[in-house]
Amino acid sequence: MSTAVQFHNRSPCLPGESSAKSIEKVLMLTLFNIFSSFSNYTMSVEENPVAAVDGTSDSSYSQKETSKTDGTGSKMNSAVSPNGKTDDPPTAPKCTPKPPAKPPRSYELDGAATGPSAEETKAVPLTTADLATTLAPAEQLWSSSRDRAVRLRMEGSGPGSETPATVHQMFLETVERFGDHPALVSKKDGQTVTLTWRQYYEQCCAAAKSFLKLGLERFHGVGILGFNSAEWFISDIGCILAGGLAAGIYTTNSPEACHYVAANCEANVLVVEDQKQLGKILKVKDQLPHLKAIVQYKGELQQKAPFLYTWDEFMKAGEDVPNEQLEAVIGSLRANECCTLIYTSGTTGNPKGVMLSHDNITWTARTVSKIINPNCGEEVLVSYLPLSHVAAQMIDVWCCMSLAGTTHFAQPDALKGSLANTLRETRPTGFLGVPRVWEKMQERMKAVGAKASPLRRRVADWAKSIGLEYGYSVMNGENVVPWGFMLSNSLVFKKVRAALGLDRCKLCCTGAAPITKETLEYFMSLNIPVKELYGMSESSGPHTISINEYRIGSCGKVIPGCKTKLENPDTDGNGEICFWGRHVFMGYLNMPDKTAESLDESGWLHSGDLGKHDEDDFLYITGRIKELIITAGGENIPPVPIEDAVKSEVPIISNAMLIGDKLKFLSMLLTLKVTIFFHLFKPPQKAAAAQRNRSRLMLLCPQCVMDDDGDPTDDLSPEALDFCRQHGVRATKVSEIIANKEPAIYKAIQEGVERVNATSTSNAQKVQKWVILDRDFTVGGGELGQILQLFFSRLLLAVEPYR
Repeated sequence: MSTAVQFHNRSPCLPGESSAKSIEKVLMLTLFNIFSSFSNYTMSVEENPVAAVDGTSDSSYSQKETSKTDGTGSKMNSAVSPNGKTDDPPTAPKCTPKPPAKPPRSYELDGAATGPSAEETKAVPLTTADLATTLAPAEQLWSSSRDRAVRLRMEGSGPGSETPATVHQMFLETVERFGDHPALVSKKDGQTVTLTWRQYYEQCCAAAKSFLKLGLERFHGVGILGFNSAEWFISDIGCILAGGLAAGIYTTNSPEACHYVAANCEANVLVVEDQKQLGKILKVKDQLPHLKAIVQYKGELQQKAPFLYTWDEFMKAGEDVPNEQLEAVIGSLRANECCTLIYTSGTTGNPKGVMLSHDNITWTARTVSKIINPNCGEEVLVSYLPLSHVAAQMIDVWCCMSLAGTTHFAQPDALKGSLANTLRETRPTGFLGVPRVWEKMQERMKAVGAKASPLRRRVADWAKSIGLEYGYSVMNGENVVPWGFMLSNSLVFKKVRAALGLDRCKLCCTGAAPITKETLEYFMSLNIPVKELYGMSESSGPHTISINEYRIGSCGKVIPGCKTKLENPDTDGNGEICFWGRHVFMGYLNMPDKTAESLDESGWLHSGDLGKHDEDDFLYITGRIKELIITAGGENIPPVPIEDAVKSEVPIISNAMLIGDKLKFLSMLLTLKVTIFFHLFKPPQKAAAAQRNRSRLMLLCPQCVMDDDGDPTDDLSPEALDFCRQHGVRATKVSEIIANKEPAIYKAIQEGVERVNATSTSNAQKVQKWVILDRDFTVGGGELGQILQLFFSRLLLAVEPYR
């Protein structure tokens, strides 16, 4: 069972397994460099909170234009007739723009370039009044065929009963209400380029015409290979409007991995960012019989061929396609048919194409958007996570469309540090970061705080204690403001948020991997509650969310209109988490057997994750079914809680892996935390230069910095060095600790293991032996999978000597 956006478990959760390093390299290089740019600001937070960055600067973008839903929101109760037709057209949240109290600021910088005017792009003259929702005939809830519709999981009332809509219908509804509101904001050649929702729609229609002109066939793919950009969005939606299947491809994929995706979706057109990505496709072009054209959206083509197009050439290619032709295609789209493919995979085998229908996308986006903000036209987001992943696509493209929000694109050099500047410039209203974002930020701030004067440390500790008390009060619904909170907020909390560019951020979320309670409490103590989400590609992204209600350690409650079932629960209430709702995917493209493994006969999606509910229906992820260790004595042991407990007891440990499948007792492989600050606290200009010289520095190891070959260093992290000093050890390298078998360190680890063993429910669950490895786990070494999760099948060589 593959999972994506698999928050809180250790199974691979991002697509693109055909290149095991793909998503981790993109994500973690991004995250590492955020902190490179943040260093000067985070230093001021704990070392000198009074002198920290002020958070009172004006936003460059006014978001005064707001709208509100009416009392009924967008709920439609019209029933679907047997022939699949409904009596009423769908509606989005009924958002009526209100005029701003004063003229808003310009959405563009002085002298900035602007997008094409409405007259410059030929639009398809449709309105929502012309549209009616029609469902294709379907009997089954699932399908593995690209052109076969599915029966929707419609409910008789409530959110699950809302009228289905296509992507085009949801798009057009936003355009009709917020046509002049900024939709996409990019920087090109130092200037800001803004597309309004109307211009965005017109360009998508122009792209759709061009796809038709280039020979895009119905239900054939358009692969998109490049960094987040307006062109990425336009290609994706243009493909869908033209009746194709949009398929994102990770920029770090090898030519072979790109070939697999393009061949699997039978791509007629591939859209690539630049010459580097084009080179990958040209290497495998002759093995793609369905491929008719390649479009490069950045830079000039370095070679000429009849099948190669620049972005400008592509956008002009469909100018002679009649509006009526595109209208006919759009009119034939059905909400219960496939429009998007998200490629996800398990630990082995080829990626699986997760088929998402129009209804999967539009229903999920609308449902989540209503929870995020009942008003349209207010949200501002930064697009930086890979759009080939369901989380980024659902938030950046679809939820933002439903909310009529504004998406700012991070710069292509975001991986080298510019993302931090983008956050401070745009000041987003919402931000999703994988756990390592928050953990790295925490580590850097604590390291700097440790060097502050005793007085400053006491001030920071006092403020955070007040903040944590207030955070728990809010979380528990008490909303008690403790004495000193206002002063702490003024001296510390506001300045932290401003330094991070999160001063307007109403919702900070985390997902895609487990996050520790310590990290969550750290940010809660700074009045930055980080809320957890859980889902997978097969659920169109989110299944449970923590927005208005949240609990530390829980991934939230199920989204309205969906259901959670815990199958075969044990005595503690832990069972396999199963999903039901209109967000559940159609099936895996061309993989009926894999589809049947994931969806049972009743249509429930089996996640493969173990979880339980508390008395308030908050969901907690407790393990992964396939990761259960079955000892020689037949006892089933979940490794995650034991591994996490050991890491919690012994702070010097970076990664822990429990082994014992079919063995007489449990053993554990341990790695120590290694890192160097390098340039993280140098002035920004020096940090940027240093980062450019070490662009391959970080290859996804949780606490380590890599050398130029992508291997972990031998240097202990500051936290590990502090641990050593506390135990009277002067070692500075992992190799020194192992070579000398430092008695104090080995004793501390043993005592930590014994404390964990003392809490075990049986002798079979106790760790009998452990060993320190000479290097940390990495994706490059094969020990870590997507989102830094352990690949048990890839650790056999490391495990064998200790069996």
